[in-house]
Amino acid sequence: MSDSTVRAQFEAAWGVGLSPEPGLRIPNMFDAARTGSFKGLYCQGEDVVQSDPDTKHVSAAMQALECLVVQDIFLNETAQYAHVFLPGSSFLEKDGTFTNAERRISRVRQVMPPLAGLADWQVTMKLSNALGHPMSYSHPEQVMQEIARLTPAFQGVSYEKIDRLGSVHWPCNDNTAEAGTPVMHGDHFVRGKGRFFITQYVPTEEKVTRMYPLLLTTGRVLSQYNVGAQTRRTANNQWHEEDRLDIHPHDAEERGVSQGDWVSIASRAGRTVLRADITERMPPGVVFTTFHFPDSGSNVVTTESSDWATNCPEYKVTAVQVAKVMEPSDWQREHADFNREQLDLLAQAHPEAPAR
Repeated sequence: MSDSTVRAQFEAAWGVGLSPEPGLRIPNMFDAARTGSFKGLYCQGEDVVQSDPDTKHVSAAMQALECLVVQDIFLNETAQYAHVFLPGSSFLEKDGTFTNAERRISRVRQVMPPLAGLADWQVTMKLSNALGHPMSYSHPEQVMQEIARLTPAFQGVSYEKIDRLGSVHWPCNDNTAEAGTPVMHGDHFVRGKGRFFITQYVPTEEKVTRMYPLLLTTGRVLSQYNVGAQTRRTANNQWHEEDRLDIHPHDAEERGVSQGDWVSIASRAGRTVLRADITERMPPGVVFTTFHFPDSGSNVVTTESSDWATNCPEYKVTAVQVAKVMEPSDWQREHADFNREQLDLLAQAHPEAPAR
């Protein structure tokens, strides 16, 4: 964004002026929304209310927005706060390319037309036109052609080449082989032997205390993908049907917790209730849970703390206390009530809509 030459190329291609200042990172958006300086968000294919830390903070930010647009294939947790809900399309309904972590670009071919009538790129194009910026693509291939014109690493990428070769790797341009660069830095490093940046180490503010003597870390399991929006609607639930709290036998015994008991997990950010799994996979003093099911409230407990340089949330270190309980948390009751209310409103507006 700060390179005036690069910026000028995009300004010429799009016919608009671009600011040299980068935009806000996601955690900063939430903070700015709550103070009133950030007023609108267009969220496509991501469920920030379930996935991001300190759920109550994120929910308050969503409620503070003047306009929240969500585009997705499911009525996810974020969509329940949306002023406008736009239809998304699944991978079976898409035409275009897919680039994986290997930098391999492959074709994606549409198996069936989008049930909602429009592909994602068509929805975006219609929205842009409605807002006054003309877009006139007739096929995703034209988007790739624009990428190739404006991005040096993709200069040699085309649908014709991908179809002929099966796939290509970026960088793919006049300085590489026709199929691009399967292995980066094969003979030498582009910028020398290394480019190091000294960055300040700032230790976490999360410390175990007498009130919060355990450390919570969160993560995923193989059978559920990210927030589970797709996988928990499938038979994958046979392997992982709910978020549970993994706790070491010593920590469980100290708290009178048995296998399968309901336990409260409380931090300085919030509190939720899960079933306990007693396992020696956890070291003493550390507990673990996943965040695949929205009613578990795993991220109600995680704090808004983030890395000073990148604002990457601190999911892995949250000081907590665990105690045996008999009933859901206040947040879980409120969430269940809110969820029922939203589904009732949807049913009133669209009686033909399928259940969530």
